This record gives sequence, structure tokens and C-alpha cells, in this order.
Amino acid sequence: MASLAEDWLTQGLIDTEYKKYILLAYIQEVREHFDSRRLYPFLSDLVFHYNNLHRLRENKKLIYQNFPKEISRADFEKLQLHYRQIIGDDHLMQVIEEIVNFSMPYIKNSLDTGASLYEEIARGIYLEPVGIAPLFRQEGYLLLGGDGTAQIHIYRYKITVFNRSEEKYKGIHTELVETTEKSLINTYEHIKVSLIKRFRAMPNPATFLAHTKLSLPINETLLPVTKRLLVQHLEHAA
Repeated sequence: MASLAEDWLTQGLIDTEYKKYILLAYIQEVREHFDSRRLYPFLSDLVFHYNNLHRLRENKKLIYQNFPKEISRADFEKLQLHYRQIIGDDHLMQVIEEIVNFSMPYIKNSLDTGASLYEEIARGIYLEPVGIAPLFRQEGYLLLGGDGTAQIHIYRYKITVFNRSEEKYKGIHTELVETTEKSLINTYEHIKVSLIKRFRAMPNPATFLAHTKLSLPINETLLPVTKRLLVQHLEHAA
């Protein structure tokens, strides 16, 4: 089980023991990933599922809205499908509540574990500019190195702004440019100059180095945590 479906609570058989089995299998897998310091996408998934279960418990109407739908009749003349919600009796709703109440402590515990691991990892990642930082920093390069190796992963980053409800949020998109190795000749500054010469669309790019002594998987941990740290750094520098 790579992930827990968004509608796992109402998907398929709605049975307390079956849903407990699904949840506990998922939690076990999440713990194994956390033990290997693989944070994502598991940490963000836990946040989603915990918030969703909390809303369901606080507002029972959302339980009805989360039920899947089946076709009740088809109007072939108008090509419209009429749906009816699969809403059970009081016993079924009691089963849903039991599953929610059982699941929340397990998900919260795993979420706390993941959050603590995130903080520990974030404290071990050091972010610093390479060369003189320009005024425009919403787009540039991120040099990623770790575990005392000479290997450097070079990413192009771009800060994006999106609206959710009435608030604005900042996100970051990264694209791998290449992987190289640092040496006495190929320094971080030399890497930046080489990027400027090769990619002239950014003549004076903001360039940041993120390095750590921790042994971390790149895609599941080091890159996503560093991206969040870079967004925070740029917000504070603005």
C-alpha cells in the first residue's frame, strides 16, 4: 500500500474491522518510511487525512458528502444521469463514527512522529547564498549536496503564488538541471558562473547552496525539506 485513498473511509466495504485493517497497514508502512528517513509524500498525506477526519467528526454533514455515488436512473433523452447518494441507516453512520474515532489517534501519532523528524532534519540542513544575491530571488538555482559527498544536484527553482480561499500561498517548483561534482576547480562559485554562461536567460540568477551531513534520500526528504526552507528563507529576506 503506497498511499491511503482520499475517500478510503467510504470506499468499498464499510466495515469497522476491514477499515481498521486498511488503516493499520497504512500506518505500519508510514512508520517504515519514517524509520528510513523518507518523509514525503507520507507526511503531507497524514496532514490531509487527519484534517479530513477532524472535519468529518466535527461536521457530520461532510460524512454524507464524502459518500460515493451510484447511478439511480438514467435519462437517455436528455443524456443526464441522476445520482442518489449511498446513505445508510443509523447503524451505518455509527460504524463511520467508530472508524473515525479509532483512526484519528493513530494518524495523529504518526503525524507527530513525522513532524518531529522533519524538524530534526531541517535543523541539519544549512542554506546559504552562492556569490552576491540579486534583488530578484523568485527564480534561480538550488545546489543540493549531502552526506559529505562531492556530488552536487543542480536544480532550477521558481517561486509560485496561488490563491486558496481568500489567502495567498507561496509554492516552489524545481527542475533538475544536472548532477555534477564539487572539486578544487569546480567550486560552487564556478558552478554558478558555468550556469550563467550556459543559460543566458538568467544573467544574474539567485543561487543557493543547501548542504547537510545527514544521510538522506534526495527525492523523499532532502529536496522537499530544502524547498520548504528556501521558501521560508526568501519570505524572511523579502
